[in-house]
Amino acid sequence: MTYLLALDQGTSSSRSIVFDAQGRIVAMAQREFRQIYPRPGWVEHDAIEIWDSQLATAREVLAKANLSAADVKALGITNQRETTLVWNRKTGHPVHHAIVWQDRRAEPQCAALREQGHAALILRKTGLVVDAYFSGTKLQWILDHVPGARDQAARGELAFGTIDSWLIWKLTNGEVHVTDVSNASRTMLFNVRENRWDEELLALLNIPASVLPAVKPSAHDFGRSAPEHLGGALTIGGIAGDQQSALFGQACFDAGMAKNTYGTGCFMLMHMGERFQVSGNGLITTSAAQIDAAPRYALEGSVFIGGAVVQWLRDGLNAIKASGEVQGLAQSVPDAGGVMFVPAFTGLGAPYWDAEARGAIVGLTRGSTVAHIARAALESIAFQSAALLQAMSRDAVDAGGAPVSELRVDGGACVNDLLMQFQADLLGIPVVRPKVIETTALGAAYLAGLTAGVYGNLDDIGRNWQTERVFRPTMSRDRAEELMGQWERAVRQSSAR
Repeated sequence: MTYLLALDQGTSSSRSIVFDAQGRIVAMAQREFRQIYPRPGWVEHDAIEIWDSQLATAREVLAKANLSAADVKALGITNQRETTLVWNRKTGHPVHHAIVWQDRRAEPQCAALREQGHAALILRKTGLVVDAYFSGTKLQWILDHVPGARDQAARGELAFGTIDSWLIWKLTNGEVHVTDVSNASRTMLFNVRENRWDEELLALLNIPASVLPAVKPSAHDFGRSAPEHLGGALTIGGIAGDQQSALFGQACFDAGMAKNTYGTGCFMLMHMGERFQVSGNGLITTSAAQIDAAPRYALEGSVFIGGAVVQWLRDGLNAIKASGEVQGLAQSVPDAGGVMFVPAFTGLGAPYWDAEARGAIVGLTRGSTVAHIARAALESIAFQSAALLQAMSRDAVDAGGAPVSELRVDGGACVNDLLMQFQADLLGIPVVRPKVIETTALGAAYLAGLTAGVYGNLDDIGRNWQTERVFRPTMSRDRAEELMGQWERAVRQSSAR
């Protein structure tokens, strides 16, 4: 048997999964770690906790699968993407907590970039809108606010990375400082047209090039893990940011194919092939996972609060004791009773890009119950995703293509049948759930497998993909449009503009 190990470092937990060559899960291990909230709108992680939890799950999953490092052909890494970390090259110690992708502290720098007229330049080179979501202004904040950091960076003593870079640095005992194009494309510092760090953008954000990792294709021989970590040296053969990895794991290799991942946030990507296109509908253009030097692109829409709204029902509202209870509570009422829940806890992402929006529950009456709020919370995930797909389809048509004809889904919340059916009803197209929904980790395993020769080409991988269930729309298009209209009115009410 041939085995591949995927390290899946997410926003709330670290996981490791062993797959066989057919893409089937052999064993899985997972550990949560702390979420740190120093101020409203700020979100941090302890990078040492991330490393410890990720290494522990990797060791645990090998033990569960009764495998040694010698049994594993290669290792792949997928990660929460824009989360930003700076560490000392000599000591290996972070100079500050990791600043998480959800964090909004860099909004003043972003507002200044927009006011100074730099947004068009950044969009043209990176495919990104100017937003605190991305890594570049987070890195700028660390260099500006950590005492001595700028001087250390100028002397070449500091290293910047997203979580993939940090994990590889730790796995190789500081021998390798690298990232892949999909993670680099999320920094607002990387020219996606030319696949390189951009000197003009580095100067604009006052970022010294010395802190940056080398950038490689997503399928690449990134080096070997030090033997003491996993009981033997493993080839690190694949890296991709979580959403590009899920697109790859869903076998969406051709232009026009789309997937949506339902995790802490929701992330919809449509493959665009080798054609760079700037969205006219509030989406961003990003680098897709690349198996060679040829650029490949995807259109993306990001929902900041997806499954996290269920965590809020549990931890903030105390409406449920466990996340798994939400479907039963939501199904105890026939519909949301006119309640609309806009979970803009950290602003709104695509296609709205409203950093100042805040959460709102509207349409409440004396007859509203916690069950209606729970149902509206679940439905908010589908409403936000529907707004993304509508924008994506408009972009596809503008580019001379066809609207998205089906949506492949993955992530933890896609097991919720109520949510998936409502999603299909809003979209008016089939929603397709695969047999293996851990496609984020699977994509990293596939990339590593390509590097290691387990797969000869993309067709070999595509043959592994299998459908578990198709959700077909049953709602009339008039009713779906009416509901989307109600949603858009609720979004306007959540806005501070």
